[in-house]
Amino acid sequence: MKLEAFDFDLPPELIAQEPAARRDASRLMILDRAGGIGEAGFDAVGDHLRPGDLLVVNDTRVLPARLQGRKPGGGRVELLLVERAPEDPAGTAWICLTTAGRSLRRGMRLAIAPGFEADTLSDTAGGRVEVRLQAADGDIMGALERHGRMPLPPYIKRAHDDARGRLDRDRYQTVYAREAGAVAAPTAGLHFTTPLLDRLATRGVGLARLTLHVGPGTFQPVRATDIEDHRIEPEAFRLPQETADAIAACRARRGRVVAVGTTVTRVLEDRAAAGAAGEDGTVRAGEGRCDLYLRPGHRFRVVDALLTNFHLPRSSLLILVAAFAGRERILEAYGLAVTRGFRFFSYGDAMLIL
Repeated sequence: MKLEAFDFDLPPELIAQEPAARRDASRLMILDRAGGIGEAGFDAVGDHLRPGDLLVVNDTRVLPARLQGRKPGGGRVELLLVERAPEDPAGTAWICLTTAGRSLRRGMRLAIAPGFEADTLSDTAGGRVEVRLQAADGDIMGALERHGRMPLPPYIKRAHDDARGRLDRDRYQTVYAREAGAVAAPTAGLHFTTPLLDRLATRGVGLARLTLHVGPGTFQPVRATDIEDHRIEPEAFRLPQETADAIAACRARRGRVVAVGTTVTRVLEDRAAAGAAGEDGTVRAGEGRCDLYLRPGHRFRVVDALLTNFHLPRSSLLILVAAFAGRERILEAYGLAVTRGFRFFSYGDAMLIL
């Protein structure tokens, strides 16, 4: 299938630059795959769920992973921490994306802030470099929290001194985030508040967690003419036993497994594609790296409903939701969203596909 089949016109003013005033005050489009298209406030999402349903969320926590440094000669360089270097038992070495081109060389020391530095462990190659973070007090995560900035996607515009940076530290993070390691938020979950989750629990809607540390591949454009030729960068995941048990119990009571976001969908369906899930949609616990690329033709074995944001044209995320709901149906819904002024992308509104 050609990539151009997943294009649509999006006015720039519909790209949300800030979150809604309140997390659950965003708008919610309800897409019934067998029926019509409706709309509600996100705080009414429970009206479209049933007792016995199970929300599965991604509890990854976004690191303030964007660092501004200076080279020994004084030139500025930006680092985006992508993931910990797998061969480093101390956990202080990181693979980074960098704006420095080929100017970084192994052995350089980059000054980030007083008492916080990065030593380069490799030359720059392919826009990436390996560094070892050094904090004078030994608290690297504390130094990151003090001096790093949230790694907002490129379509959210922020100046270095933008006062909204404080807002981003809170709102570009789900209320249930706990496992640090992502460089992008699982944005479908940004709409939930703790009181809303409590109300859903009271109505008999369950909650289960998995972790997928979202990497920069989430923003990687699909450059292939044929969508089948695209590849997704692997990301670390963990699906705990209690979540596998919760999914099995949901199946037994004939509830629906509701994936909160594309990251959850990919992990659950990856376990199925790898043979870890049976035809009835049960899954086994596990961890590893997920590079599953979902596109039209995939038969979903685990996910019954999907809560997601509105995605970029020609993106792997749009292709995923088209695989779940049908390309024509999704493009119809997106056209309606544009007409009605829904807000798009990470800080935008949400869609519940049933």
